[in-house]
Amino acid sequence: MSSDETWSGPAVTREAAPGSALRGRSGTGFASVCPAGYGRAEPVDEAGQDAEAGRGAVAALPRILDPASRPDPYPLYDEIRAVEPVWVPGRPVVVLASHAACDAVLRDPRASNDRRHALLHRTSDPADGGAPPPAELPSFLFMDPPRHGTLRRLAAPGFTPRAVRRLTPMIRELIDDLLDEAAARARLDGVADLASPLPVTVICRVLGIDTGEREWYRTRSSLLGQAVDPYLAFLGVPAPGLDRRRRAEAELTEFFGRLAARRRAEPRDDIVSDLLAAGIDGEPLTGEEIATTCRLLLNAGHETTVGLIANGLLTLLDEPGTLAALRDDPAATAPAVAEELLRLQPPLQLVHRHAREDMDVRGTPVPRGTTMVLLLAGANRDPAVFDRPHRFDPARTDAARHLSFGLGTHYCLGAPLGRLEAELAFTRFAQRIVRPRLAEGAPRYRPHVVLRGPASLPLHADAILDRSTPWGDDAP
Repeated sequence: MSSDETWSGPAVTREAAPGSALRGRSGTGFASVCPAGYGRAEPVDEAGQDAEAGRGAVAALPRILDPASRPDPYPLYDEIRAVEPVWVPGRPVVVLASHAACDAVLRDPRASNDRRHALLHRTSDPADGGAPPPAELPSFLFMDPPRHGTLRRLAAPGFTPRAVRRLTPMIRELIDDLLDEAAARARLDGVADLASPLPVTVICRVLGIDTGEREWYRTRSSLLGQAVDPYLAFLGVPAPGLDRRRRAEAELTEFFGRLAARRRAEPRDDIVSDLLAAGIDGEPLTGEEIATTCRLLLNAGHETTVGLIANGLLTLLDEPGTLAALRDDPAATAPAVAEELLRLQPPLQLVHRHAREDMDVRGTPVPRGTTMVLLLAGANRDPAVFDRPHRFDPARTDAARHLSFGLGTHYCLGAPLGRLEAELAFTRFAQRIVRPRLAEGAPRYRPHVVLRGPASLPLHADAILDRSTPWGDDAP
């Protein structure tokens, strides 16, 4: 979008325009909530049910950011889904929460991951608290084809199902080491002792970096994870901690730049060396391309799996029958449990997409430059797709229809690794931890909106069994 192009949708102002409920003429039955006068729409009676529901949905948006909503944001997603699409008053942002709408956008090549297509970033100045797209080279996550595909293919060999399966012995040993350490301390925290150190150690080994500094990597990765929280989309301000995130990003970029230089001189059997050897069109990748790609793999390969395992453990504490099934028949049970937890407690609550051209999303006009916030966690609990969607049911046959790993071009590169780590962690937790239960009341949650999950999970258990406890010949 060039600088002289104008926005054809809701007016973008510093003051949020009064919201009004609108029903489109497309015949979809969707209700729109946006500044008065948007597109081809007719006002609904302000005293009517649609108007009241629409105002409630708009009010739900900032409540998604409220830390008080972190333990259970799902009623908010239900409220938004009931009247979607919901337009953020005064901003070129639309929020979608149904499975059908999120699925359609994720598959549409006109829906871009490149923020340069977002009018939201072009119109957000310092007075609004906005931040322009970064000047440095983005990771391939925030690129579109063809460059996205080129860089993704270079990193992909390390994350194929076959390559990931070869990591199984290492991951099993690591899980047992972590549980042994907890047993030696006579104290167990499901996050600090398992969900957090496991993924960051695994991705460090895959990347070929020193696992002894995993806490250094973890803290910086966690800070960068807050960058995707939708503060700018919903409130017009960046997520808290912008300066700290910039420092963390710079430190990680500098670290991976130095690592790339060392691997150029002395290649090893790791992804960094593979990236350096591959190149594009006969030209080697630059140090900046290596650094941003590795920074993405570290962050994405760590943060999402932390949430999947932590939320999964919390759920399984109330499911003794499932824990017993994991002990008795892990090969049959673990994949189904992991898939259902991906649906019920997705590691990414939402994602952003930007309309690179005018779009139509299931009858709703979405002008070029619009930022679309897709509530994946709401889509995963859509009653139009999933029976009793708020219930944990590993026996359901349609759990794999979840959108937690995305779809299309940007389908999660690390999905096989995340699934394997979760399956192995849930299995070994069930096998070695006897009668686990929360040591305190409700757990404290991380500040992250998108990467939602408990910050800690102190547990009591009758015992932590020895690592000689069999995994089972047919365990994951």
